[in-house]
Amino acid sequence: MRGATPPPDLVLQNARLVNVLTGEIYHTDIAIKRSRVAAVGSGYHAEAVIDLGGRYACPGLIDAHVHIESSLCTPPAFAQAVLAHGVTSVITDPHEIANVLGLEGIHYMLQEAKYGNLSMYVMASSCVPATHMQTAGASLEYDDLEGLLNNRWVLGLAEMMNYPGVIEANHDVLDKIGLYDGQVMDGHAPGLTGKALNAYIAAGIRSGPRVHHPGGNAREATPGHDDLHSRGDRRAQRARAPARRDARKRRPRVLLHRRLPPH
Repeated sequence: MRGATPPPDLVLQNARLVNVLTGEIYHTDIAIKRSRVAAVGSGYHAEAVIDLGGRYACPGLIDAHVHIESSLCTPPAFAQAVLAHGVTSVITDPHEIANVLGLEGIHYMLQEAKYGNLSMYVMASSCVPATHMQTAGASLEYDDLEGLLNNRWVLGLAEMMNYPGVIEANHDVLDKIGLYDGQVMDGHAPGLTGKALNAYIAAGIRSGPRVHHPGGNAREATPGHDDLHSRGDRRAQRARAPARRDARKRRPRVLLHRRLPPH
């Protein structure tokens, strides 16, 4: 912000900033450049200035795992409900609507979220249907998930509920994991421990609401466990092997051509 650095686009003056790290509340100005908070403090000037008159300013909450359609709301209605409680961003796995409509359902959710006040990001639904025993209106395969890779609002692969398929090195499951290698991959492994958990983690899954770390047995849930260098590592290599993916006969990549608002 000094010297030849361009000035901020907007300055929020006379704010009472809630510091969620220290618990302090103090008077300050907030400088914004594009969609980012560039600086906090006094002495910043911009063409656009808003005097907050001592109103509170605090970071918005991020809901890191949600299924919006499970609320029985459209994305705009869901946004109206949660914004009032401080949630400004959500990361959603739309696998419920995908179970009914497939890719069309995911495209609908992305379209409905455009230009709203809630920032909505999507994880590509990995398990549609959740199991081969489920009766569903659609299924998402490798080729379908590949079409979501270039969408700027898709952050990675949603919770891998088919953990038996990961552990047993099911080809279709590992192909989906390999497709999103290097991106965020969410887990779903209730009660999984020991060698099975090691194999699941070794496939590349690093987060999730239901990866079980049993109390008093932390060593079994640690990726550094020796078992990762045997059964788990071999499965991880298979998940990342590009040769299998390149050899598959696939339909042309489907790209989502939409103009979305910048963040």
